[in-house]
Amino acid sequence: MSFKGFVSCNSRISKEDKEFYELKNRAAEFYRANGVPRKLETVLNEMFCAKPDDVYGYLANYFSSLSHTPVISAVVGREVYDGRGEAALQVDVYCVVRNEEKLVSNAVVTSMESDVMEIWNVTPNGNHPQASVSVALEWIRDQLSSMLHGFNPTHQTHLDKLLSDYYMARYLEDQEGHNKEKKDEEEEKSETTSDTATACAPASSKDMKKGDKGKKGSATEKPLPPPEKPEPMLPGAMVVGALSMAAAKSAASLAAIPLYKHILTLRDLQALRVFMPMPLVSVLSCGKASAGKLNLLEEVILLPTVPHRTREIIDMCRDVQREIRRIAVTTAGKSGPALEGVSEGGAIQLGLERAEQALDLLTEACSNLGLPMGTELRLVINCAAHRLVDYSRGKYEVMAGTMKSPDELVDMFVGLINKYPAIAALIDPFRKEDVEQWQQLNSLIGQSCCLIADAAYRPCPRWKEAKPLPPGVTWITLRHRSDMTLTDLLHAVTERTEGETILAVSNEDIGDDSMIDVAVGMGVSFIKLGGPTGGWRMNKYNRLHRIEQELEEQGILGKKNLATLPYSPDVTNMRNCCHMRRVINIYQISYSSFNVAIGLSAASRVSFCPVLLYILEGRPVLGDVAVALHFLHLLMMTFLVFHGTSNVLDIVLYPSPD
Repeated sequence: MSFKGFVSCNSRISKEDKEFYELKNRAAEFYRANGVPRKLETVLNEMFCAKPDDVYGYLANYFSSLSHTPVISAVVGREVYDGRGEAALQVDVYCVVRNEEKLVSNAVVTSMESDVMEIWNVTPNGNHPQASVSVALEWIRDQLSSMLHGFNPTHQTHLDKLLSDYYMARYLEDQEGHNKEKKDEEEEKSETTSDTATACAPASSKDMKKGDKGKKGSATEKPLPPPEKPEPMLPGAMVVGALSMAAAKSAASLAAIPLYKHILTLRDLQALRVFMPMPLVSVLSCGKASAGKLNLLEEVILLPTVPHRTREIIDMCRDVQREIRRIAVTTAGKSGPALEGVSEGGAIQLGLERAEQALDLLTEACSNLGLPMGTELRLVINCAAHRLVDYSRGKYEVMAGTMKSPDELVDMFVGLINKYPAIAALIDPFRKEDVEQWQQLNSLIGQSCCLIADAAYRPCPRWKEAKPLPPGVTWITLRHRSDMTLTDLLHAVTERTEGETILAVSNEDIGDDSMIDVAVGMGVSFIKLGGPTGGWRMNKYNRLHRIEQELEEQGILGKKNLATLPYSPDVTNMRNCCHMRRVINIYQISYSSFNVAIGLSAASRVSFCPVLLYILEGRPVLGDVAVALHFLHLLMMTFLVFHGTSNVLDIVLYPSPD
């Protein structure tokens, strides 16, 4: 009998019993509609067979897998302080996880890196960081928090596009306001000029001739090209980078995976191996902040040329720094280097007079430790030339009181490279505006030294037209700017089809090592953290080492691909000798961890016909001398017999200079 029939037969049932019975029916229908009885039966049967020690933990894990996907419920901005005491932005991401609102992650971004300020000649007043953070907090509170409500943090690309579109809209609004103000000012100026034009008499031709005569011959040297106008960055732009990073950390936390694996899925879903970036470690600093006369060597960086584990590289660089300190202390007072302490970038800061002193000292330290400079270790010099420009004189102040024109600086770099062939790369040897000097330097040393753009390269947002690199640049240094999303940074990395990419981590101490995971996940070739000193910097090195250990334990650590460096010092010297003796070509075979170079004299040249030779996987090697090709065949056969085909990497042909 139905409940209605039962009620009609027994009219003495109370109203409370009737309501309770209806409530039970609604509850049963609710559970049936959500499949709860069936799932309960399933998990109870499975748990009985498994007989776990933690019964309720087993149930919690089972039902957690059936819960709804966590979504963002709120975004809260907070003002914090960075390592310099400047205002920074912290973004907290709250998500609804199993019907509860929880703080999932946060990210901290500084208002603007000090390097970027210097690069673009931005001179912030004391309120700039504070104002930028205030605008960012206003954007979060008024619009962004509600815009991201209900958003799945794992949808990184869509979230980053929303942030980019929002920032672009604010940028266009700001530009429209500036254009309107500029138009009003021009109108007022034109009215004022028309009123006063009649009152001003034109200068006589005689006076003009005198002025021209006085200026004649005053400029004997080519003036420096004016600095390019910096791209304006809106106050509050830091919210873009902070929210993008916080969302990525939230997605990794909710999926219970490391951040680098989440970033890796954004880059390549099918990746089976993870490659570690090689750390570029700063060991010496003789830049403008040092007490000595030398300004040119902002950073002297060690670059290993054979595969090493992260821990081995760090230990090696720390040993080099200890030896440098020992030599500096021993020679103190004997016209030796003045040891000043540690630079902001974590390198030993020395007061020196000339660049040769620093390079000789480093060479001596490596020699004492049994580290052959030029074979296992090479050098990268960060010149930071944009900081050395004296615009009033139109020259670079490479040493205190010593000014060099851009052309003179080219000659200086060529001399250093010839004297110290272990130098593999120069970072920012000029301002980016000195295009002719970039081109000239590359034509002179491009075969033996790479040119790297750091301050001379500034990636634009996706909605802006990218600016060309200086000529001759083969490597670039990227930074996660505060107005860049992680998707923007990933695009900047993946678009580099030639050359190497370095990810530089900010010197600001914000207690966060997330950029280490970003570098690993994005697959950059190198990561630049500074010197191996300072607690927060060593935390980043420890994170890099820990990731390498995790990948090795999981069996997914990829073999390091060493960067394609220019000629080794031995081959560079061979090129010079061969060029003097009219050698036609130099052949260098890259094999395992060593190189074989072959120089062919003009006397043994027997054919002028170009020959196309395919060795290994059909990769072409071009040559024009049959004798050399025959010798290469014999050499390759020897390698194959003794070592097998798997160890032979490639054959590289280097043509002799014209």
